[in-house]
Amino acid sequence: MSDPLFLVDPEELGTDRPRLQGTEGRHAATVQRITAGETVLLSDGRGRGARCRVLGAERSELQLEVVERLDEPEPALRVVLAQALAKGDRDLQAIEAATELDVDEVVPWQADRSVVRWRGERVAKSLRRWDQALGSATKQSRRLRRPALGQPVGRTGLLDRVAGSALTLVLHEEATEPLASVDLPDSGDLLLVVGPEGGISPEELDDLVDAGARPVRLGRTVLRTSTAGPAALAVLGASGRWR
Repeated sequence: MSDPLFLVDPEELGTDRPRLQGTEGRHAATVQRITAGETVLLSDGRGRGARCRVLGAERSELQLEVVERLDEPEPALRVVLAQALAKGDRDLQAIEAATELDVDEVVPWQADRSVVRWRGERVAKSLRRWDQALGSATKQSRRLRRPALGQPVGRTGLLDRVAGSALTLVLHEEATEPLASVDLPDSGDLLLVVGPEGGISPEELDDLVDAGARPVRLGRTVLRTSTAGPAALAVLGASGRWR
């Protein structure tokens, strides 16, 4: 079984004898019941980490000793998932699985056909839920780099992201180009756009294509919004990103 990973402030990685405290420390000591002699992973969520031996455990704290320094460089090609807001927490399911499949950033997208609407106080609350989901999935997948959480965008904001990306791929059931056949750029941002339950509207698709995006398909079947992004990431991984 792999060592559990905990997210810590960057300062904790600056010492050879870090302490795991707060919420993470309580969870490690009282829920996971980690004890002296075991090993754990610490990460600042930005690519720096350490493998540590547990010297002692208290009710809400682990005393640790660094045995190995770890580093995960930022990839030259960053994969960004623009995930449309969806009902039934399917958007959360999508970004959790995307994190496990090595996405570098997720962007909440208020699509034309999104049933869910983020307005007023709901924006901050929903962003917190997305952030918590990213943190949990980062720890579960033992990543040293936590995916960035972009600001919510509508159509205009999404088009701005297209303009700033090396390549934008729109997952669409009527596309003729298979995702697996796309030649990926060596660097920059690769933006994946996933629509909501009702799909991407014709107006949105036209605007995205006019901005330089390419519609692509995953296969013969139509996937849920919760599975389309993760499936695309798996295809990209098999195409070379994980090699």
